[in-house]
Order: sequence, then structure tokens, then C-alpha cells
Amino acid sequence: MTNSVKPVTPRGEQTRQKLLEAAELEFGEKGFHASSVSSITQQAGVAQGTFYIYYSSKEDILRALVDELNRRLRRSLREATETSGDRLRMEKRGIEHFLEFAREHKNLYRIMMQCLFVDEAAYRRYYETLTNVYAKRLKDAQEAGEIKRGDPMAQAWALIGLNYFLGLNYSVWNDAPPPQEVMETVLDFINHGLAPER
Repeated sequence: MTNSVKPVTPRGEQTRQKLLEAAELEFGEKGFHASSVSSITQQAGVAQGTFYIYYSSKEDILRALVDELNRRLRRSLREATETSGDRLRMEKRGIEHFLEFAREHKNLYRIMMQCLFVDEAAYRRYYETLTNVYAKRLKDAQEAGEIKRGDPMAQAWALIGLNYFLGLNYSVWNDAPPPQEVMETVLDFINHGLAPER
């Protein structure tokens, strides 16, 4: 967990967000080890001493950034899929939206890869939180008869893995949406893997 301080004023929250956005840019473009507290504060346009009001170290802001990206991704996916209808439609919209999110937040991948070696516990917490929330929703969909029964955690890991590599390929390695044929193949794969047996 982070040692960060939660701001009590709107201005303090704005400063904290500026520091997180600057850290996202610095860690994503330069790498964790090549970045410094001073480069983060310079990027954020705040005094270096201000950093220590909110975070105790560069490692601490990395942990806070990983937690923030996790919350932002989950909120964004929930908002994008909540009116999609049944679970299979939600999965389709969820993949499309995740790919959009990944293109908008290219540094997410670089930050998460670095986090594995800087703070493995934060890295694991990121994916365990995603998986636990995802698995609960899949279990609810199983009980509603929207998808086939099975271990919801295994289904969640498989779907996260699918999203992870699609996002890596079509945001970090290639800055373009996947071709229609790719999406059709992926959605066909999901339909055959999740569609309930009639």
C-alpha cells in the first residue's frame, strides 16, 4: 500500500492529480529508474517540497499511480459497458473500450512492467483486484444464465490475458485499432468460450 496523504481540499486534490499525471508521463517515457522526484515535480509544475506533502518517495508515487490507473480503468470499463445488455455484449463492448483506453494510456503497459520489478506486491494487487471484480461479474452472469458455468476466476484470467495482449499489440506496438477480421475472430472466440449451452 502507499504512504500517500489524501488531500483535504480541492486544490490539494488537483495538485495530487498533477503529480500522478506527471509521474505517468515520466515513468512511461523515461522509465522508473531514469525518472526522479525533481523531474516529476518539474513536469507537474510544482515545487519539489510539495511532492513530499503527498508521497514519501518515488516508489510511493509509483504504487499510488498503479492504484489510480486500476481505479480509472475499472470505472471507465464499468461506465462503457453498463448499458450493453447481457454479458456477451458487455464483453464485446469491454474489449473495444479497453483498446481505446490502452491507446489513450500507452504508458500503462510500461508502468505495469516496471512495477513488477520495483514493487511486485503492487503489481500483484493491480491484477488481483481486476480479476476479483471481473470474476464476481462473471459469476453473476453464470447465475443469470448469460454465460456457461465454469470457474469464474479462470474465465476472468483468460479474458484479462486476451485483453492484455490485444492492447499491447494495438496500442504500444501498433498505434491503430485492430482490423475488423481480428475483432471478429476474438469475439467469435469469446462467444464459443462463454456462450451458455442450450
